[in-house]
Amino acid sequence: MAELVIPITVFVLAAFVGFEVITKVPPQLHTPLMSGSNAISGITIIGALVVAGRGDTTVAAVLGFLAVVFATINVVGGFLVTDRMLEMFHKKDRS
Repeated sequence: MAELVIPITVFVLAAFVGFEVITKVPPQLHTPLMSGSNAISGITIIGALVVAGRGDTTVAAVLGFLAVVFATINVVGGFLVTDRMLEMFHKKDRS
């Protein structure tokens, strides 16, 4: 039981710190942060491809495949959100 307390404590503290950091970010910085998040997710995709490709066990192959799927969803969603945010800064044509 003691081995489980430390990881749960770290997770809870990381959740609180992450929430505080994200809520303090001004709206002007959301787009650059989303781009950085997309880059990290791209690295995650590469790692997941390596794990899925090795496929030492069936469980590793399935988890690697799921990691590829979820990281890809994260990257695509991040690009869609970034694109939508950047559209807010374009001037509209007044005819």
